[in-house]
Amino acid sequence: MIDPRIYEMFREIGRDLYTANMISSHGGNLSIRLGDRVIIKRRGAMLGNLKPHDLIETRLDKNDSGVALASTELLVHRTVYLNTPALAICHCHPRTAVAFSLSRDEIVPIDNEASYLLKKIPVVTEEFASGTPQMANKVAEALQNYKIIMLRGHGSFATGQTLDEAFFWSSTLEEAAQIMLFTKQIDEPFIEYRGMSDSYAKF
Repeated sequence: MIDPRIYEMFREIGRDLYTANMISSHGGNLSIRLGDRVIIKRRGAMLGNLKPHDLIETRLDKNDSGVALASTELLVHRTVYLNTPALAICHCHPRTAVAFSLSRDEIVPIDNEASYLLKKIPVVTEEFASGTPQMANKVAEALQNYKIIMLRGHGSFATGQTLDEAFFWSSTLEEAAQIMLFTKQIDEPFIEYRGMSDSYAKF
């Protein structure tokens, strides 16, 4: 039986992702690590409308009875946990950031908050970008050096010590991408206002 407090945490973040248009009805994923266990969304469950039975607990290092119902992204989450100090992962599909990922190898924010918090967000490419070992290894490697990364054409993976923190990085990225889009639409010269702005292209 999963602690009701954990369920509430998943339910609230899942709802926030959906209402912020950062996932489709059944898209995205959340997980947390508890020692040698992982709690992750059930395969096919709606993050924006999670029920208690939509959370699956399984081992971090090997399959057990819960794994059959776990998300198809379980391998990616496991690999990230085994290769980083993360205790929570938020995977979503921030629409503006996904659009920028189709033409860039990195997203470098121009707004003050994301410049300070994220510096830059690398874009990782994987031909089979859905739960494969190749994808898991690339995502985990990139997250050893960044709080959040983009998988080209797919979505973002953010880590944190809590789900709140991982969601914060995700929403910060999408806000930064929207500001960049609005700036392109306004189409006026950018006035640099940040000290040491050259360093924002380097993490």
